[in-house]
Amino acid sequence: MYPFYSTCISKTFMKKNPVHFRFCLLFGASALFLSVSLLWSSVALAVQAQHVILFVLEGVNSETIEANDLPVLKKLAKEGATKLHAQSVSPPLTVPAMATLLTGLPVAKHRINHEWETYDFSRSFLRSPTMFDYLDLSGGIDTALFIMDERFYQLSRPEIYVDLQTCGKAKPQCNPETVVGYIEDYLRKVTSQGGYGFRLFTVPGLLVTHFPAPLDAALKRGWESNAYKKALTSVDTAIGDVLEIYRGHQVLDKTMVIVTGLNGQGMAKSGHENGSSGTKALQGISVPWIAWGANIKPGYRIKSTVSIMDTGATVMEALGLETHTEWQSKPLNEIFVATPERKTTGNESFGR
Repeated sequence: MYPFYSTCISKTFMKKNPVHFRFCLLFGASALFLSVSLLWSSVALAVQAQHVILFVLEGVNSETIEANDLPVLKKLAKEGATKLHAQSVSPPLTVPAMATLLTGLPVAKHRINHEWETYDFSRSFLRSPTMFDYLDLSGGIDTALFIMDERFYQLSRPEIYVDLQTCGKAKPQCNPETVVGYIEDYLRKVTSQGGYGFRLFTVPGLLVTHFPAPLDAALKRGWESNAYKKALTSVDTAIGDVLEIYRGHQVLDKTMVIVTGLNGQGMAKSGHENGSSGTKALQGISVPWIAWGANIKPGYRIKSTVSIMDTGATVMEALGLETHTEWQSKPLNEIFVATPERKTTGNESFGR
């Protein structure tokens, strides 16, 4: 382009070809404008995330998203960095899978096994550190956690850097729309003066939202039921509503969004195909893993193998924080437009 343009602006060419000369000027100006636009676009995409929203779904896989009218999830999958078939734990039981996602450890190490599927008051809290602990240690980052399953109580120890709200299965009125209302009310209060008794006083660095409605509907009514499709729609709408809430607080452009799952379509109550404990071919292990927003490559298909175990390290990497060797979570560096700038509180080296 440049040799051609230098010919255009020569004096000889100007005198002999005035019409073509005007065309050359227009062409050159357009090319310059396009280059500048692309440069600014890249800069905008490369803005480092200051906030992360983590949506944790149940009963959803990539085929579910493609086969149903789910405009928000389809938009995130198309515009963001996506792994269609990430891996959950095996069998993909709810509580062990959530423990793996939060700790960055396999079931054998965090020891939250199938027995934890039944809530037991006599149990203590999860002993392994979670991403909430690492976020606070490495960067003083606080977490807001909204769960729809009372069994998750024991996966998050009471800490000053975690605000926890539950709208669980014991409350029939709880649904994704209700949780969105909780989030909207929470963010309105923590961003106003006083904090209303919450531990946080601003939009949290990490907000985790759990949406199990599709799996609940499928186990009660069937995977092909209208109830399952309605639950999918409610979750899709809820995700879009949360993003709009963040837009209203003027932080969406500085937010990375992750959507993943604990289990996919086809899982039965036991975690095995058709509920048979003797069946070798487990269903529900494959789940989507989608990243979208600040500093995320648009329209990118993740090449490496992805496990839900990698979520914690990726959240920390996005925020520029140090990861930890005691977990097996690995950051998915290939999804970032630019390498996140490293931040530190100095606490990472404590005791070394």
